[in-house]
Amino acid sequence: MTTQISAVSSGKQALKPARELIPATLPDLAYTPEVARETAHLYEKVSGVIPPIEWPGFAPYIKAINELKRSRNAVVLAHNYMTPEIFHCVADVVGDSLQLAREAAKSDADIIVQGGVHFMAETSKLLNPDKMVLIPDSRAGCSLAASITGADVRALREAYPGVPVVTYVNTSAEVKAESDICCTSSNAVRVVESLGVPRVIMIPDEYLAKWVATQTSVDIITWKGHCEVHERFTGEELRAYREADPGVKIIAHPECAPDVLAEADFTGSTSGMIKWVHDHQPSKVLLVTECSMSDNVAVEAPKVNFVRPCNLCPHMKRITLPKILESLVMLKEEVTIPKEIAARARVPIERMINLSH
Repeated sequence: MTTQISAVSSGKQALKPARELIPATLPDLAYTPEVARETAHLYEKVSGVIPPIEWPGFAPYIKAINELKRSRNAVVLAHNYMTPEIFHCVADVVGDSLQLAREAAKSDADIIVQGGVHFMAETSKLLNPDKMVLIPDSRAGCSLAASITGADVRALREAYPGVPVVTYVNTSAEVKAESDICCTSSNAVRVVESLGVPRVIMIPDEYLAKWVATQTSVDIITWKGHCEVHERFTGEELRAYREADPGVKIIAHPECAPDVLAEADFTGSTSGMIKWVHDHQPSKVLLVTECSMSDNVAVEAPKVNFVRPCNLCPHMKRITLPKILESLVMLKEEVTIPKEIAARARVPIERMINLSH
């Protein structure tokens, strides 16, 4: 089957069918003096978080990906949890789930490569139904997305008739299709309050919902879903860090348990955490979230010393430079969503984005 990629409205020449675009072999991936010169400016940016010995392994892939993006009219979207060589060296758009959703909706590329997990790629596809959306490894899932199904949402509606469902973007398209409006950790409070009702169902992250409940008078019905990265942090662990260094600032993501948030100096989304670090420039900070984010923020805040309690997301780490390159070369793995689900799932996402403007 040949996939036809449409030209964008800017008038550029239409791309050839995807099969004709596939090279016979991957590009040369040797670390040559030319590769070193052409990627030197990128290494200068990330030299504080990527050791020199590792760069010759990354640089040929970075050069090849950036060249192939141009010939394919492709963009790479990278979540804050991507590793620095992806986040700072091949990504065209970076940010948290809300930022990526907004930019995906505005993209004029023919191909979108999602540096993140599967629900993010689904969101990009929902907002760009006529574009090719690729995820470099379809096994890049999410414990939150796996914690709830569309049938579960329908059962909740039966148990609480008339109560609107606010769904975290960390969910499948099937779940979104059963929802009233989506939210991210950065806009969850605003979304809940925008409904103007005394009670909402908020799924699937129990800890995010409990945190939102502390920020609003709206009664929130929760679901027992957890992020496998954030739930590993404990309040006891953070108290030990603070006892060892009383001056450290602790910044936590609301997907963490309440005992963790009780120890934090600030609680916020990934974008909120980044803004807090930039605004306050603490001498030492501990970001209680996926640890690649500390590396990415450190590039932009070189004067801040980051303590890394390093919990890695195994799903995010499936996305690598070699897999991104292979995805662009072979146009795989393409994300598809059944039309009947996509039409319904697009509505709550668009409501969220429209609210955010």
